Amino acid sequence: MWKTCLRGRNFTLKLPGNTRPRQVQRLGDDDVLALCKCLQNSECVTGLDLRYNSITDGGAEHLAELLQGRSSLRCLDLMFNDVQAAGARVLGNSSLLSLRLSGNKIGRGGGMEVAGMLQENSTLQELQLADCDLDTVSVMALISALRRNEALRSVDISRPLLFSHQEEWAVHCSAMLTVNSSLVELHLGKMGMTDTGMERLTEGLRRNRGLRYLDLRCNRVTRDGARHLASMLKQNRVLEIVDLSSNRIEDDGAAHLSEAISWPGCSLKELSVCRNSIAAEGLLSLAQAVKANTSLTHIYIWGNYLEEPVFRELISSGRLRQEQTDVTPYEVDGHVFLAEVFQSLRKHVYSTDCDGTDVPAKTDATL
Repeated sequence: MWKTCLRGRNFTLKLPGNTRPRQVQRLGDDDVLALCKCLQNSECVTGLDLRYNSITDGGAEHLAELLQGRSSLRCLDLMFNDVQAAGARVLGNSSLLSLRLSGNKIGRGGGMEVAGMLQENSTLQELQLADCDLDTVSVMALISALRRNEALRSVDISRPLLFSHQEEWAVHCSAMLTVNSSLVELHLGKMGMTDTGMERLTEGLRRNRGLRYLDLRCNRVTRDGARHLASMLKQNRVLEIVDLSSNRIEDDGAAHLSEAISWPGCSLKELSVCRNSIAAEGLLSLAQAVKANTSLTHIYIWGNYLEEPVFRELISSGRLRQEQTDVTPYEVDGHVFLAEVFQSLRKHVYSTDCDGTDVPAKTDATL
């Protein structure tokens, strides 16, 4: 490693606890302390991947001390450990460019600590807080902080614990998107969003001029929500990728989206409507829209009521290659069947390189 450092290269050190085959136990707080001592004078390890270990607030404190020193660490991935509110507080006060805490149960307290940090932090560019047991209050605090934060480019707050049916968070998110022009990627999966929430959200998206990737997976959006989304897509000239998989827009919702895709100037490049109870009529309308739109290059449709003639229509124009969708035909005894291809939307459109350069999502160098 040190010979490589002399050549001026930076690395992400990857020590995930879910490596297969499993030969060693997962890292704990004492292991993190030893690791931090090794890294305190390192200039080449700029990223640290510690996912799926057993690190608690004590380990987070060791990492925070490392970050306060002369460490060159800029990207920290602690997804699915045992960090709670206290750990979130100490890690938030750092010069990190990327902080991934998804899967840690930081709860309301941790969410409020991070929201407070975002009020003043001007370095953090990527923040992942999915499945962190955030509640309505902490989610709204995080969204409100984004109204003034101009550094963040990518945010994931999917799967919070929201028990209110008023969808106040959607109102706050809409207001934030109206004024925030720096956010590029926003993940709002598993938020319990209904058509009413979608209507509120699209009000802000109509005036937004920065967001390129919108993740709305696994919500409760139906045809009316798809109509609001389609109306917004006719006016928004920035949004390029929409993930609407695992909702329930059906044929009518697919028709609304098809009209928006065919609209002159629609900027959409990638769309997922997997598992949306769409039948032949809706899928055919999407196929016609793909032919009309020269910018849309990827569409994912598996999990609907898909038939071979519909798929043939989708690719017949040559506009869509088979590697740009998630369905492929195969033949048995002269009969054509369809199979799922494990291709999907990119999980991220934005990634922060550990040397501080904005780059497309990519795989980091590994030690």
